[in-house]
Amino acid sequence: MSREHHHGLLLCWKIKEGFKQQIAIERMKKYADWFWTHHLQPHFLFEEKYMFPILEIDHSLITRALNEHARLKELFNTTEGIEHSLTSIEEELAAHIRFEERELFQEIQAHASLEQLTRIEQAHSTILSDHWEDEFWVGPK
Repeated sequence: MSREHHHGLLLCWKIKEGFKQQIAIERMKKYADWFWTHHLQPHFLFEEKYMFPILEIDHSLITRALNEHARLKELFNTTEGIEHSLTSIEEELAAHIRFEERELFQEIQAHASLEQLTRIEQAHSTILSDHWEDEFWVGPK
């Protein structure tokens, strides 16, 4: 999961670089949409199905994570104010990943049984394809 979080942080960096280099918003949005569909959405679903149930559904960290997932989904799916949404994605996704790594996952690990951790490991398959032709983050075309 940490490897997937690393890729999420790279998305944030790529968006920031795109803004810094004044790349067309449409180019960055296409990549963000692709990343959402192929990486983040499946990642969120996995966490919600296999990891979050280890803690109580009303646990404050789970509530926060689910609220942040919903907010990020909203940002990725917006069709208006794209520039603002991309800026918010860059900021909020980075903060969300750091929260999960530093707080939520630590709490889950502290409460998970060996059987639960094994089930998570068996269910998780990390096949990250980061092939994207338009590498806007390296500079203008």
